[in-house]
Amino acid sequence: MTVTDDRAAVEFRQSIDMDTELERLLESAAVLSYDPDQEIDWDKPLDPTKYGLNPEWSTLYGTALWDRMSEQQRIDLTRHEVGSIMSTGIWFETMLQSMVLRSQYSADYGDPEFRFALTEIADECRHSLMFSKTCSKMGVPHYRPRRLFHELARVFRTTANGEMSYAAILVAEEVLDVMQRDWMRGENVLEEVRTSSKIHVVEEARHMKFARMEIREHLAGISKPRRHVAALAISIVAAIIVDSLVNDAVYANVGLDPEEAKAAVKGNTHHQNLMRMSCVHLMDFLSEVGLLTPAAMRIYRTVHML
Repeated sequence: MTVTDDRAAVEFRQSIDMDTELERLLESAAVLSYDPDQEIDWDKPLDPTKYGLNPEWSTLYGTALWDRMSEQQRIDLTRHEVGSIMSTGIWFETMLQSMVLRSQYSADYGDPEFRFALTEIADECRHSLMFSKTCSKMGVPHYRPRRLFHELARVFRTTANGEMSYAAILVAEEVLDVMQRDWMRGENVLEEVRTSSKIHVVEEARHMKFARMEIREHLAGISKPRRHVAALAISIVAAIIVDSLVNDAVYANVGLDPEEAKAAVKGNTHHQNLMRMSCVHLMDFLSEVGLLTPAAMRIYRTVHML
């Protein structure tokens, strides 16, 4: 950042009393944090009648293929889908931890921003362990993103600047938040998924607030070209995350024809509308801070986020 940018960021921080907000987030973390090993009984047998996620959130719900599937196939599919989403969450949380830690490398170790950043990293470590154990308990594979996406993410986590890093974090957390708010209330959803969703929703609420604060701070005073570059990069990362949520292999793993299933997903307007609904608040925020440019909007529309 230039001297002018630095001054703008300082003025922004002072104008919202960011340190006070960070202290509040730290207090919240001290009161509202969970140990998954205390909240989830990992040795308890799975309920064979429960779905992995609300059926309405399945990528095939509302299609003719879903109507032809047996009840057991539907249960199996939703368990593989939520397992894939959780594995994608682990993949992104490892990137998140790397980006947050890199942003704090030269920080003042007495600053509440530094302390909350490390608190967030600790939360994400527990979330990744929780998702890993949930997938293993369900007996589903630990799905991975495409190799190209995996390598692109490796570059992004190493090179992304402040606004790109925290906006990418916010995108991933916002998309999952709406889904998991439904899953944690789903009476026909596995108890393990409901509980892990509740833990994630409560703790990620702090992370999303922190990310919004950081984005605003990093955007204060930056040039228009830099803002447009950031907007485009963030939209590409968002598209990769959304595209990676449900691995194509889940369909073959539950006995479906992969090509038929992928064609059904591509034409599933019900699921596309759910995705748009889950991104409404995110898009409003990106628009508010100047990160919803025409080029970015075209990318978001390709994955039905807008």
